[in-house]
Amino acid sequence: MLSRLRLACLTIALLAAGPAATAQDSGKSDPGDVLGNWTFQTKPYREGQCIMSGTMRLTPHPDAGLYNCELTAVEVCSMWGRSVVVQSCKARRFNDQVSIRSEIEQFVESKAEGLVYVPDNFALTVQDARRMYGSLVSAATAPVEFIRAEEGIS
Repeated sequence: MLSRLRLACLTIALLAAGPAATAQDSGKSDPGDVLGNWTFQTKPYREGQCIMSGTMRLTPHPDAGLYNCELTAVEVCSMWGRSVVVQSCKARRFNDQVSIRSEIEQFVESKAEGLVYVPDNFALTVQDARRMYGSLVSAATAPVEFIRAEEGIS
């Protein structure tokens, strides 16, 4: 019932705002449009032997242009296996640029023993309310794409 109420309120708000008010229609991104759940995936790196994917959740922070976040990164490398790492992070937005700085909270699954895992940071550009692209900036660098997760309605 609560989901239907939220959907009804959102529909009313969008209708009242008119079609020109959406970030996608205007081609501009709204300062608050990065909040929520995202999935991401890099292009292959380390000579094509590694790829990273995962999820990120951005939540409000009291300071303007700053967001709290948490991300879970899954790195798979043919040379040493798979790592799953939960990280806390801060995201800072300036116009269409988003910088994400992470700290490791927990190793859910570790790659080969003795290898050091470095926190995953990102430098992104907001394309629209559904997509950000840029670079993984960590122990390795790689192009990355973030896509807003589709929220189910029950």
